[in-house]
Amino acid sequence: MKKFILQRTLLALLTLFGITVIVFSLMHLAPGDPVSVIAGRETDAKIIAAIRTEWGFDQPIYLQYFTWLGKALHGNFGMSFVNRMNVTDLIASRLPYTLKLNLIASVLGLCIAFPVGILSAVKKYSFFDYVATFFALLSQSMPSFWLSLMMISLFTAKLGWLPSSGSESWQNYIMPAFVLGTTWAAGLTRMIRSSMLEVLGEDYVRTARAKGLKESIVVYRHALRNAMIPIATSLAYWIAYLVTGSVIVEVIFALPGIGRLMISSLSNRDYFVVQAVILLTSSAVLIANLAVDILYCVIDPRIRYD
Repeated sequence: MKKFILQRTLLALLTLFGITVIVFSLMHLAPGDPVSVIAGRETDAKIIAAIRTEWGFDQPIYLQYFTWLGKALHGNFGMSFVNRMNVTDLIASRLPYTLKLNLIASVLGLCIAFPVGILSAVKKYSFFDYVATFFALLSQSMPSFWLSLMMISLFTAKLGWLPSSGSESWQNYIMPAFVLGTTWAAGLTRMIRSSMLEVLGEDYVRTARAKGLKESIVVYRHALRNAMIPIATSLAYWIAYLVTGSVIVEVIFALPGIGRLMISSLSNRDYFVVQAVILLTSSAVLIANLAVDILYCVIDPRIRYD
């Protein structure tokens, strides 16, 4: 087990290293010059050359990369060209908004997906199952930006119940969390239903029912635990969706989170901010995948990594 965790951790670090190389290369190959952002209206060639030297943009690209990577390993991601702030402090000021949004969306998604998915499997081909499957497919088919705009049109423009932007109160998070949470719940519901249907047809489940055990014990103690392995795998995928999907939602609802920060930084060619945000989100996804692999042993003791 320890050997497996070490191997997966090393693989995750290698993957993260590859991500930094790709992101750094793409950012520097993109059109535009960050020096023009830093210089502003300044046109004097000597001053622009001095700025380029000060920020290290006169060095070869491979040297720039290793300089940035060495500082990043010590928690120093450089300075933002636009905000004139330390990138670490800038991300730290925006991160709570994204975490709050994702936490609310995750709780909402789990509260919808597990009860609906389990009940759909237990009552397969019933009216409830058909309705749940229909809405799950409908929710997955709707783009998050379209659903966001429809909710703003209804609950803000027409009814005036909820604010369409900002982060001042809990009401600002209702619509964006609903968009993220329901989209996540739709895919997770289908996965739970499919996994539970497969397990409920096993011999040991029929044996448990034949012994006279309560249906709730059969479903939750025997069936659900064995159905959790594919569900846990999908949870890692949906965590990645929350990280990436929140970008669109934050921009539409004007939440000052990490996603909106990355979009504005891309527009302004704020390289250091974009690189740090992608490194942070990539690390979150890799950690989630590693946690799921370890969780397999807890869910099913028969799984060993020897």
